[in-house]
Amino acid sequence: MARRPRIELPGYYHIVNRGVNKMHIFRKMDDYEYFEELICFYAKSYGVIIHNYCLMSNHYHLLIEITQENLSKFMRQLNMNYAIYFNKKYKRVGHLWQGRFKSWYVTDEAYLYTLMCYIEQNPLKARMVQRLEDYPYSSYHCFFEDVIPECLQRSWILKNHQEDKEAIKEMLNSSIDSTLLQELKMASNLIEASNSNKKPDITKLKKMFENIEEKDTRNKKIVQAYDKGYSQYMIAKVLGLNQATVQRIIKRNR
Repeated sequence: MARRPRIELPGYYHIVNRGVNKMHIFRKMDDYEYFEELICFYAKSYGVIIHNYCLMSNHYHLLIEITQENLSKFMRQLNMNYAIYFNKKYKRVGHLWQGRFKSWYVTDEAYLYTLMCYIEQNPLKARMVQRLEDYPYSSYHCFFEDVIPECLQRSWILKNHQEDKEAIKEMLNSSIDSTLLQELKMASNLIEASNSNKKPDITKLKKMFENIEEKDTRNKKIVQAYDKGYSQYMIAKVLGLNQATVQRIIKRNR
């Protein structure tokens, strides 16, 4: 039976791929570094924007953005060329990857911000490091370097916080609601193409907070705005707060 073609809407995607039989696909430092080179090379070739990535020993995560319907072409080149390199280096034959890469369309900003943290925090979750900056094979440490890799220069993080390293650190170290992440993934699988360009209206969000002086009233409005689909980041931006503060307010007022 033929495989169904992927629906490739322009926008953000969370990509995951694993080694066959949970095999390690990165064995040495130069394996990680070569894969990073391939990411940057093919991102430039296909006009793909890399926002975040994390390479683990037997799988990897990417958060990318496409403007054309070329996700499969980009991923085919990336995975195929790394498999050729890996099999030749380690004198093996056969499939390297578990199967077709998995992809989830990022439906809204809440999903986007949660994913950024989730992807970068993989090494912490696996207890490989105690601090995100100590893991060398993710985009996190790149955001703090003097020379940013070309493929990350258009990333959401740098576009919004390049001059504020503390804001980057605070955002990417924010706690993740795993239940919310699963709900967002499910919503991503059910997305309809006709709704793919619908974005939260920041003007309406600003009106929600007009003439509000009492903190308790403001906090209740924050929860209402979040429940309506506005992201923590957007709410924080409108109110002049940081995202971590908005996250705490939502948790306390649920």
